[in-house]
Amino acid sequence: MKIVDLEVHVVNLPMKQGFTSSFETKRGETRTIVRLRTDEGVVGWGETMWGAPVARLVRQLADDVIGTDPRELEAFHARHRMLPFFHGYLGYAALAAVDVACWDAIGKAAGMGVVDLLGGRVREKVPLTALITRSDGDARDYPGSLADATERIVAENSFTAVKLKGSTDARADVAIMEALRERLPEVELRVDPNAAWSVPESIRAGRALEPLGLEYLEDPCQGLEQMAQVARAVRIPLCTNMCVVRWEDLAPAVRLDAVQVIHGDVYKWGGMAITKHLAAHCEAFGLGMNLHSGGEMGIATAAHLAIAASTPVLSGAIDSMYYLHDDDIIDPLPFEDGCLRVPDGPGLGVVVDEDKLAHYADLNAREGDFTG
Repeated sequence: MKIVDLEVHVVNLPMKQGFTSSFETKRGETRTIVRLRTDEGVVGWGETMWGAPVARLVRQLADDVIGTDPRELEAFHARHRMLPFFHGYLGYAALAAVDVACWDAIGKAAGMGVVDLLGGRVREKVPLTALITRSDGDARDYPGSLADATERIVAENSFTAVKLKGSTDARADVAIMEALRERLPEVELRVDPNAAWSVPESIRAGRALEPLGLEYLEDPCQGLEQMAQVARAVRIPLCTNMCVVRWEDLAPAVRLDAVQVIHGDVYKWGGMAITKHLAAHCEAFGLGMNLHSGGEMGIATAAHLAIAASTPVLSGAIDSMYYLHDDDIIDPLPFEDGCLRVPDGPGLGVVVDEDKLAHYADLNAREGDFTG
């Protein structure tokens, strides 16, 4: 089996409402979509983060992969191991686009789901986290309006975990978390200010949050050294998707005991098998693991579901922005009782609506990449 063609599309997908973090408010997603074809007529679909800069790298990779067997992924990654060195996150995202498309093609050619190729299902449904931002409430009435909105969202969707996208104001975030705990005593709580707090602010906020029984505190401050200082002073597990984002970060993180939970991400780490390797390392070092969300549409979400469903350590509610999107380019993934069901069928188990692909690619051509 040989790859004979690889197409790259960049799409813009609106969100239902703004999604506010400590550094931006997103109104939609820009994603890069890959379609490869083999000489046997198999089509593999991939999707990854961001738009034009990543798409440019993927098109460069196309020259290398055409004529190769999609099953030879180890050789593919070995040939392009320097791409992330020179291009950082963009390099990992570009590799993941091709990687996921190859896995989809491999599964279809074998008549097997990617989840089965990765080891088989340990769960049929994957719980999602309710992602709460200041956009969900009324700024004239924080924290009350956010607590009202969160209570309603949890009740309507049966979420078992809630994550607040924090702000630059640690004291205000603590007050919101206190209100959430009062309203939702049985729900797992997390807060993520995206490293917007200083070490002193992180310690003070962390100590104030200790009585609330948080599942974890995610990236309160920047870097492993700062996170290690907070970890020594606060009795809440620390989680990261910002300071352990490549293999070179893992050993110092373990040595410093800087984090207790690591967020994996197929698109930030560069591929499916690599993310499974990360899970094995987390288990070996006694670390928890979850999955980060960078705004995945259906193809990328299906890949994350295959990882989560086949990986025992991923037992908690994963981050996914899928339920916040206004539409998709695949037949929608069923979302019920706070969970996404792992798709059945060969490959990733998804069917791309090519009319919608063309529509959202045209939207990107008119508007350019979303920047926030």
